[in-house]
Amino acid sequence: MSIVIENLTKKYGEQKAVNNISFEIKTGEVVGFLGPNGAGKSTTMKMITCYMSPSSGDVRLDNLSILDQPEEVKKKIGYLPENNPLYTDMPIVEYLRFAAEIQGVEKSKISTRIAEMIEMCGLDLEKHKKINELSKGYRQRVGLAQAMIHDPEVLILDEPTTGLDPNQIIEIRKLIKKLGKEKTVILSSHILSEVEATCDRILIINRGRIVADGSSETLRKQSQGQELLHVSIEAEDEEVKKELLALASVETVTAIDGKVGIFTVQSKPEKESRKAIFDLCVSKKWYLLEMTGIETQLEDVFRDLTN
Repeated sequence: MSIVIENLTKKYGEQKAVNNISFEIKTGEVVGFLGPNGAGKSTTMKMITCYMSPSSGDVRLDNLSILDQPEEVKKKIGYLPENNPLYTDMPIVEYLRFAAEIQGVEKSKISTRIAEMIEMCGLDLEKHKKINELSKGYRQRVGLAQAMIHDPEVLILDEPTTGLDPNQIIEIRKLIKKLGKEKTVILSSHILSEVEATCDRILIINRGRIVADGSSETLRKQSQGQELLHVSIEAEDEEVKKELLALASVETVTAIDGKVGIFTVQSKPEKESRKAIFDLCVSKKWYLLEMTGIETQLEDVFRDLTN
């Protein structure tokens, strides 16, 4: 099920928490939704799920509009809010039964769906406990289970790995990637490495506007702009730096403090320097010990776009 966001805006008085954003998410995409605190992530997710109405604009799930058919839209969505509200005095199984009933799961299928969710979310050893007896990580798993209990076509997950240990994070990552093969998934997270490992595409929102849209590789390349190389050459530093700067494709050469013969070389825009550096070393009979590209990290992209 595709999601189309059209000129979506949410105002609080004169302040625009979400400012006229538009984008589309195709069926089967896992999209990471990033932004600093207060950027508009959770507000956007709440509007998509019909938890909050927009000031203007619309969201469509295929042909269903959040303005005209909110009840039908809700049936298609599984939602895990950031604060994961649970009825903590209920046992896990009873809570999931309650969630299945209010989501309209057929009575004959409820027990089967509960068993499937308990297995899928790794709750088997804890299933006889009350929710208030669970760790934060297991409560998060219960929240995921309730979001998926009615087998929705769209999953909206706001900080789904909050409170999970590294092993649990890996398990949830695998689960989300598996679900993404047949469902449309939007997830937000402050753990950028998790977003990069899990998502096909990344949207970055800042001050209510979409400031980036693409795969992590695409965003890194767009941010980097110019080729950046880590070069190690066995020769006299001053001579190496002078000769490297003389190359037509090289813009800057920076010696790494405290490390003899190691440099960061930045090429001029739309230029590449690898072959020229290799040829220079051959002609000078220098030993080229290392030459590797330096990739811009997603954290760097995020910082540049949201500062």
